Amino acid sequence: MLHTPLAHYLPNVSKLVFGCMGLGGGWNKDPITSTHLKQTHECIDNAIEGGINFFDHADIYTFGKAEQVFGQALSERPELREHIYIQSKCGIKFADEKGPKRYDFSADWIEQSVENSLKRLNTQYLDVLMLHRPDPLMEVDEVARVFSCLKESGKVKHFAVSNMQQHQMNFLQHALDMPIVANQIEASLQKHQFIDEGLYAGNSDGKDINFTPGNIEYCRSFDIQIQSWGSLCQGLYTGGDLSNASQADINTSILVNKLAAIYGTSAEAIVLAWLLRHPASIQPIIGTTNAKRIKASCEAINVHLSREHWYALYESAKGCEVP
Repeated sequence: MLHTPLAHYLPNVSKLVFGCMGLGGGWNKDPITSTHLKQTHECIDNAIEGGINFFDHADIYTFGKAEQVFGQALSERPELREHIYIQSKCGIKFADEKGPKRYDFSADWIEQSVENSLKRLNTQYLDVLMLHRPDPLMEVDEVARVFSCLKESGKVKHFAVSNMQQHQMNFLQHALDMPIVANQIEASLQKHQFIDEGLYAGNSDGKDINFTPGNIEYCRSFDIQIQSWGSLCQGLYTGGDLSNASQADINTSILVNKLAAIYGTSAEAIVLAWLLRHPASIQPIIGTTNAKRIKASCEAINVHLSREHWYALYESAKGCEVP
């Protein structure tokens, strides 16, 4: 298995990340209950048991309740904080009385978001802070100043981005006095445009691919950790509802389960192993709260797909052979 670039900054960080978006009881204003807290404890335990020590949050997940319930769990087991890494994101504002849904990388909002996340998470620092989605109104010098203040105060150890392309990362990096350590993008066996873009270079069949040329290569060149969200494809290939699925998705589900039998592992592990097989050392985020699926996902780190099987899955998900 290839190295994990983020391990330069977070020693022994796990190759998989537990995504906490499903914690806190849903995207509503209902209060957190003891059931939600119990679920959070169980998810943390299942993740740690499977070798995961990295937990991914965002200030908006379930309207802040994901961080809040995780913080409640930490308050009951404060010893956990020394053994895990916590990452959160900021920058998205939902529509409110002041305006429509928007992005905000202003220093005031970044600082306020971090303070709120620290309070909800019941921790004194974040191991990684991510800018959630590109803000067209971003002033890189302003971002650089607030990042420096947050680092100097000890409230944030490292900084990263999400859903950015190479030019945006490069532009921001020139203003920073610390490295961008990760970029979280949508990437999976189903959402395989990050592979298509390079494969169709110079080929007119790739003109409508919605991905950014050179993004993967940029991150690899500067040892920026690529994290993938949506990694499990919402269970599409691992027992999900296929009643309205395309033939390519149906065929891929069949192939995933066939390969799971060949490798003696779970279907979830095969889906994640497809990402892990890429030489960019992608760090998949798993968002399930189901104990069996968490355990099944953790099997992926012991699976090394052959080149032939990797391409077979890719071709199946595409619904056609490579050009």
